Amino acid sequence: MNKTKKWLVLGLGLSLVMGVGLVGCGKSSSSSESTNTKVANKKTLIVATSGTLYPTSFHTSKNSKLTGYDIEVVRAVAKGLHKKVEFKELSVDGQLTAVNTGKADMAANDFGLSPARKKQYALSTVYKHSFNSIMVRNSNDSGIHNWSDIKGKKSAGEAGTGYQRLAQQLGAKLVNYDNVSNDVYLKDVKNGKTDMIMNDYYLQKLALKAIPNNGLHLIKNMYFTTSDDGQGVGILMKKSNTKLKAEVDKEVQKLLKNGTIKKISEKYYGADVTKKPNVKISKNFTIKSKYTGQ
Repeated sequence: MNKTKKWLVLGLGLSLVMGVGLVGCGKSSSSSESTNTKVANKKTLIVATSGTLYPTSFHTSKNSKLTGYDIEVVRAVAKGLHKKVEFKELSVDGQLTAVNTGKADMAANDFGLSPARKKQYALSTVYKHSFNSIMVRNSNDSGIHNWSDIKGKKSAGEAGTGYQRLAQQLGAKLVNYDNVSNDVYLKDVKNGKTDMIMNDYYLQKLALKAIPNNGLHLIKNMYFTTSDDGQGVGILMKKSNTKLKAEVDKEVQKLLKNGTIKKISEKYYGADVTKKPNVKISKNFTIKSKYTGQ
């Protein structure tokens, strides 16, 4: 495996983790207004991200510069606002907590707004639309031909993510990983250690392309959306930072209009993800809050 592939981590649903980092704010309205103005007037924006989610936020090798779709969008936004940007690489929990506590001004990591997140976070103008897919073995689709077939199958993913919560909701057995690379996930499905991977369609498609002779494919008649990802992806900010959100929204809208973000998306996804995809969606799931992680 070359260095590039080694560091391209699928991330498996990082954008769909719910209920983490939701620490109470406890500030008065006057304090919030002061913080709101202070953040918007900063010369350098602190942005939380993972650095491990390909092609959103990643390194092509251990010591290479951070890059990715969300990273380049943030850099373009910061440039338009005449601000510098500093990235902090954290886990999803850490990213959300950093935004909530003010240690980061925003987070960019393929984030959508789940119902739980809407209470404390705001999302910028959306710059990515997608849908979800299921990766299985070429041989007999891992025995998954319809939604009821998922019961009893082994689902690979990161603990606590929306995808693993949905898999458990559908009766699958969870096999949880901690920030491992694409080849590990794909190899385990191919060898039968696991049966399926639920994730964003574009991320899964790129993972398959990056690793040849993987023996896997995406089930075309089982594309789906969830209650967590229907709004689309954008930059995550604290809900009280209304001035910053207004400035970011204005800049994102300008970059969408002039085609800058489209070019960035085609560079990293090989497709224009700024537009809603024209595909048949089999189901839209409401992900339940109950989750045992087992």
